[in-house]
Amino acid sequence: MDLAKIYEYCIHLGENIITFFKWVAIGVLIGVVVGFVGLSFHELLALADGVRNDNPWFLFLLPIGGLVIAGLYKYWMKEPDKGTNLVISAIASKEDISPKLAPLIYISTVITHLFGGSAGREGAAFQIGGCIGNLFGKLLKLDESDKHTIIMCGMSAGFSALFGTPMAAAVFAMEIVSVGVMYYGAIVPCFIASYVSVGIARYFNVVPVSFRLSFIPTYDVETIVKSLVIMGLSAFISGLFCFLLHESRKHFKKSFKNPFIRILVGAASVIILTLVLRTNIYNGSGMETMHECFDIGYVPYFAFLIKMIMTALTLGSGFKGGEIVPSLFVGATFGHTMGVLLNLPTAFASGIGMIGVFTGVTNCPITSLLLSFELFGYKKGVMFYALTVAISYMLSGYYGLYSSQKIMYSKMKTSFIDIKTSNSANRFKSDDSSKKSED
Repeated sequence: MDLAKIYEYCIHLGENIITFFKWVAIGVLIGVVVGFVGLSFHELLALADGVRNDNPWFLFLLPIGGLVIAGLYKYWMKEPDKGTNLVISAIASKEDISPKLAPLIYISTVITHLFGGSAGREGAAFQIGGCIGNLFGKLLKLDESDKHTIIMCGMSAGFSALFGTPMAAAVFAMEIVSVGVMYYGAIVPCFIASYVSVGIARYFNVVPVSFRLSFIPTYDVETIVKSLVIMGLSAFISGLFCFLLHESRKHFKKSFKNPFIRILVGAASVIILTLVLRTNIYNGSGMETMHECFDIGYVPYFAFLIKMIMTALTLGSGFKGGEIVPSLFVGATFGHTMGVLLNLPTAFASGIGMIGVFTGVTNCPITSLLLSFELFGYKKGVMFYALTVAISYMLSGYYGLYSSQKIMYSKMKTSFIDIKTSNSANRFKSDDSSKKSED
């Protein structure tokens, strides 16, 4: 018996155990802190949405809210606002996250919701959680690699606290940075932080997001063909949504150099469009409309297109909030419309559209599959949602919500490409030409 090898194995095992308990402790710590921050964020957003719905005239205060947001970022942050891209970059590089980002995005998102901007919340929670994780990484004096892991812990906890999908939240943080190369070293702390965070939220009666699928059609040829049409088109819709968001930001900045003028124009555009449409279903996150898609309620045929425009105007002009929930809104309402046109159960079609668009805008197929389980249940329509994820991921090309995200492997063949997600015509280039242009 080789005693030296046994000794070496025991030393290695001991180091693993110590590292394991270190990350268990850090995961619990981040889960608790971000969980309570996420809980307060959820309650404030719910209060803001309730006040706005009870007082529709708050919409006319949107320009004032916009000026406050622009002032906070200009005079307090004093740095270029990169949003979620900054958090993603901090994981893949040595880029630092200012501790000011968390309170800024927290306050600004609440203001956006209070006065009727069209935005979500999970993207904001992602930023808040990542910022808190980065801050604790400094306080605990972690090295660069461990700091990246703790940022992912914070991102997982933030998403999980607000959305109530702990598995998807944990994997999302590991998958979104470099698609095709997951950071498996963060799997223990991310899952622990995610479950601790959602546990705190549920203890205080925050209901996790879920949608009721009362009926799944049979697996016959007609249903499968119609479903494939929705799956393929949802990939196109995801690319269109990303394109509108990126182009809106670009043109607002190009046309209006002054951030105060820029956000006033955006606020005026949202107000005018809301008055023209004579409905406020596109203001805020739009969760009520998403539930209507699954509860056989009335949903306008072009709701998905209007939501894309409204969100692009809101976020492009400088208001703050997330892009994830708007993308789910777009997917659900698009699926609902296609369900009506193709004579499919609208709740079922809405689910396909929702998961298809989410997959396309995030480029995160594993997260998307887990999200479908947590949103719709584990027994209903699994085959359809697995197909949706696969088809949308392949057909959505290299668009994405976040320009800092990298696609490590081609979606079309087994080759390493390492390119950033595109918001331009590069989406239609071949993998080789995209790689060349990136180099």
